[in-house]
Amino acid sequence: MPLTISDLMSKMPGAFLPEKAVGLDAVIQFKFTGSEPGDWYATIKDGKCAVAQGDAPSPKMTLTADSADYVKIFTGELDGMKAFMEGKIKLGGDLNLAMKLMQMFKIR
Repeated sequence: MPLTISDLMSKMPGAFLPEKAVGLDAVIQFKFTGSEPGDWYATIKDGKCAVAQGDAPSPKMTLTADSADYVKIFTGELDGMKAFMEGKIKLGGDLNLAMKLMQMFKIR
């Protein structure tokens, strides 16, 4: 059975690498389109990552992507930087945070 956005987002806290996010206090908004549309956000603070469904009040960064593409990025089938360059991922806000985001989680 293929991984869903819901599965993926619920696994984010377990894949989080706190040593890669020392001193970080940020909220990241995810906006998914495609076959699994929806809004999620991750709060990274005090060495922890918490994920919730919905809209964050004031995210530092917003990532918009097709749900199928995002699953491929998280499973390592699609390179995140390549997806961004091809316009498959759109970022808003703190772009430095986007670079850190790729290092803060264990990608299978």
